[in-house]
Amino acid sequence: MAVRSDPTRPALGRPPSPRGGGSARVLPGLIPGLVALAFIALLIGGAFVGLLVEAARNPAGAVSAFDTYLLRIAGFTLWQAALSTVLSVAPAIVVARALSRHPRFPGRAALLRLFSLPLALPAVVAALGMLALYGRAGFLAPLLGWFAGGDWPGIYGLSGILAAHVFFNLPLASRLLLEALDAVPDDRWRLASQLGMGPRAAFNLVEWPAIRVALPGAAGLIFMLCVASFTVVLMLGGGPGATTLEVAIYQALRFDFDPARAVALTLAQLVLTVAVIAMLARIGADPAREPNIAVSRRRFVAASTGETAANAAIILLAALFVAGPLAATVAAGLGADLTRLAGEASVQRAAVTSLALAALSAALAVTLTLALVLARAALEAARRRGADRSWLEFASDTGAGFVLVVPPVVIGAGWFILLRTIADVFVLAPVMVVTVNAVMAMPFVLRAVRPAHDAASARYDRLAEQLGITGWNRFRLVDLPPLRRPLATGLAFAMALSLGDLGVIALYGSDAVQTLPYLLLQRMGSYRTQDAAGLALFLGLLCLGLMLLADRLGRRASR
Repeated sequence: MAVRSDPTRPALGRPPSPRGGGSARVLPGLIPGLVALAFIALLIGGAFVGLLVEAARNPAGAVSAFDTYLLRIAGFTLWQAALSTVLSVAPAIVVARALSRHPRFPGRAALLRLFSLPLALPAVVAALGMLALYGRAGFLAPLLGWFAGGDWPGIYGLSGILAAHVFFNLPLASRLLLEALDAVPDDRWRLASQLGMGPRAAFNLVEWPAIRVALPGAAGLIFMLCVASFTVVLMLGGGPGATTLEVAIYQALRFDFDPARAVALTLAQLVLTVAVIAMLARIGADPAREPNIAVSRRRFVAASTGETAANAAIILLAALFVAGPLAATVAAGLGADLTRLAGEASVQRAAVTSLALAALSAALAVTLTLALVLARAALEAARRRGADRSWLEFASDTGAGFVLVVPPVVIGAGWFILLRTIADVFVLAPVMVVTVNAVMAMPFVLRAVRPAHDAASARYDRLAEQLGITGWNRFRLVDLPPLRRPLATGLAFAMALSLGDLGVIALYGSDAVQTLPYLLLQRMGSYRTQDAAGLALFLGLLCLGLMLLADRLGRRASR
């Protein structure tokens, strides 16, 4: 039903005036949005209920868990995140500047695509690639042992965590800072050329001001990612001396079965995450942001021969650092008996389970996101007709992003504690994997769907209103056609994220419910490293294929 422009109609979010004599009218598209918000609230609220119930059941145990062990783990969580941030951002400044100074060279576009691969690769695959390259029996172990003057001990512990985090975040920071440098107006470069500025002067007066603006956001985003890191620390942490809060939560539930300590650790992780999110909000960082890099840019300041050689060496080292673990993953995977692996019943079941759960999770993520987008659009249109901005509009606008405040391991732990007394939590593993991964993928699906919907609404809203097209007919004839490709992009992206996730299935996985990441972790735990390498190759190819499909669909949708 169309919404009339009626100054006597009560504003949205307020109860109807007694003088109106009628009930508030329901906007088209609002009910699915309310259902989506209720679903998100139930998932997150249920986790908190589980924590509170356990704390009330055993308050002494929960309080006693706030001990020196928890403080030590919290301190290590912050310490490794700070070190990872510095080691990722500091070289990224040099790499971004080198790429910016040379906007056109053979292979630049391929290099930028290479820098996007770590974000598309599941963390469990990347961690295995780091071990295949830098581990005690890795491809570079003889060379590293020669430099170390003895046997190479490998990279388990803090060194492995830092190396893996830099592998993920150096390309991300480089792309974010390169985006800032590419945004410098051409007239500044023209003026720098006319004044005859050398490399140092150009950096101090032109490049550094742009980098300085983008640096806090990039550093804050990477710090948050490292604080919430789970898979990397689980696979490369190396014991109690190198454990973060999220891994400690997993250990408390799956190995020690100490719910009271899990509650304390979960609350500490939640407080830490909220503090980091608040810091990001103050510096203007967007956790779901994706860099948009120009493949070439005109420059009016030419680099000298010496600077060109130095920049070439910097770019080459960065490319080798990123490409090394990727190549090691492929080489180690090809060294496994892939034919035998593919024929194993356990691998086939895990692959089918992974694809099924990922498809369901992606479909749910797209459905919930679309419901929120339609509800926000309806509320925004009503506000343009005179209604006040309501809490529903704010919630539908920010509901998807709010889930980033609560890590998936925290949600999984809360529900694990809540459900363990009333049901078999391992039987409910598929439900928890699908729901948690779907909600966690919503902010990224929103980036694909919302711009296309807003553009289509701005173009067709008035015409649809004049023709009286509302409700399902409006969605089928007006909204859906321009959203088909963005929805497919979001579906592929969400499916790739869910396919490579280890956070929730690590808590709920069992012999009855196994995904490829969970099976890979099991093979690593039983020292079947060749099988794990083959599974990593299968998983990596599946996720990269879905990411490439999402990227291709997204590029076509933006044309």
